[in-house]
Amino acid sequence: MAPKTEGKAIGIDLGTTYSCVGVWQNDRVEIIANDQGNRTTPSYVAFTDTERLIGDAAKNQVAMNPQNTVFDAKRLIGRRFSDPSVQSDMKHWPFKVISGPGDKPMIVVQYKGEEKQFAPEEISSMVLTKMKEIAEAYLGQTVKNAVITVPAYFNDSQRQATKDAGAIAGVNVMRIINEPTAAAIAYGLDKKVKATAGDTHLGGEDFDNRLVNHFVAEFKRKHKKDISTNARALRRLRTACERAKRTLSSTSQTTIEIDSLYEGIDFYATITRARFEELNMDLFRKCMEPVEKCLRDSKIDKSQVHDVVLVGGSTRIPKVQQLLQDIFNGKELCKSINPDEAVAYGAAVQAAILSGEGDEKVYEGERARTKDNNLLGKFELTGIPPAPRGVPQINVCFDIDANGIVNVSAEDKTAGVKNKITITNDKGRLSKEEIERMVQEAEKYKAEDEEVKKKVEAKNSLENYAYNMRNTVKDDKFAGKLAPADKGKIEKAIDETIEWLDRNQLAEVEEFEDKLKELEGLCNPIIAKMYQGGAEGVYQWVAPKCRTATMARLAPAVLVPGPRSKKLIKA
Repeated sequence: MAPKTEGKAIGIDLGTTYSCVGVWQNDRVEIIANDQGNRTTPSYVAFTDTERLIGDAAKNQVAMNPQNTVFDAKRLIGRRFSDPSVQSDMKHWPFKVISGPGDKPMIVVQYKGEEKQFAPEEISSMVLTKMKEIAEAYLGQTVKNAVITVPAYFNDSQRQATKDAGAIAGVNVMRIINEPTAAAIAYGLDKKVKATAGDTHLGGEDFDNRLVNHFVAEFKRKHKKDISTNARALRRLRTACERAKRTLSSTSQTTIEIDSLYEGIDFYATITRARFEELNMDLFRKCMEPVEKCLRDSKIDKSQVHDVVLVGGSTRIPKVQQLLQDIFNGKELCKSINPDEAVAYGAAVQAAILSGEGDEKVYEGERARTKDNNLLGKFELTGIPPAPRGVPQINVCFDIDANGIVNVSAEDKTAGVKNKITITNDKGRLSKEEIERMVQEAEKYKAEDEEVKKKVEAKNSLENYAYNMRNTVKDDKFAGKLAPADKGKIEKAIDETIEWLDRNQLAEVEEFEDKLKELEGLCNPIIAKMYQGGAEGVYQWVAPKCRTATMARLAPAVLVPGPRSKKLIKA
């Protein structure tokens, strides 16, 4: 059991396409919705000429900015550029990936008019920062500690790179745990888990890819044009395919309609569930391989399995469910926890109880022969005196600390010879200096994001005040009470302000604020004069009570009975 940590600890499912965050609150797990009200957040980061966007905001603009919107960072993290899976994935990405130092894949984007290179850990850290901020907004306090989940088959390099991403995001990663283990914890089944297996390279996007390829071929057949070279068209098609895939889980047929997909051509096509299943059948069968391997590794018969739990959005696909039920002779599947949230749910439980065990080996891997696995490190124990087979007694101790560092020691009991090794797997990992630099950059980007937020608020305040004032002077109730010269002054000032706004969308916060003060300085005295003295004292111009100056500017001012109204009513 790890020592108790200060403050709330959260569980984060850092997904390939969507991420989810949960926290133990009021004796239960709360899955936390983001600022858009969604309980899962796209693992997308977008870079524009003016700002950086993360989550829904990034995914919503992907069709307009495909080359600078990064997703699938999880498929790059901890891998080498020359890795065949990286080379294969690159064909599907509109953004550019190049080989960096030590064969590390680097993502290249245009940000604020400059070319920037980001390591996959940095992109993942941005998503983790977003998840951390979602939790902090919900809890109303700073969050420092988290349990993060990874696929069961992530190797040591991928796990450590995920940990580095946490460090860059300013998160203390208490544990890295396997996604199937987290899901088992969610259902309270963790004590009964005997084996895990998985495929790091199989998920919802692979099914989307099959649909995209199918429709690219159909467009070529119908219109004799190849859209595969047009990043924006491909992105719009992919979004439509993802929606169609979801629809086909509940209906037997759906349509795809995209206006002006390519060179002004509208694209309309239908797809049936049967065709979708045919396109993906080899992948669906591939999903069953880890299930069968798990049964073999745990040395139990499928008839002895008590529960089959569904986790991940793709388990909603009817064919996947059918194939699973066929393996387990028609057994009922557990679906009580939302499959998109089960992993984060388990991670949140794990974070709360601060327990968990690493699953590294000395060799790491699941291959039957030692030589087929990945050697993490080795040491030799020499000076053992000759003895008949079976007589030397050598104690080997494997110790894995909370950070996933493996300490292996060996001692010959008869001769007292000892040796040991510590396996940290620094190959291909970011150095402390690089992590420190990325942490500082992350702080810089966060500060820049805050500046953009302030700028947007200041711009909105000015814009809202100008339009509210324009509506006020146009209102018949007020326009008649204004002197024509005063009305003309206000209208001229408003028109000039709106024209200035159109020309200066990228102005600084101070410029927006100065312009607002200038407009308020001209308009407010005129409005105040209109309601001062005489019969006008019956009403006064009042802004609703607001917590901040910004909110006050956004709130429309209203007329309420003034101090002289009672006297006039009596008269």
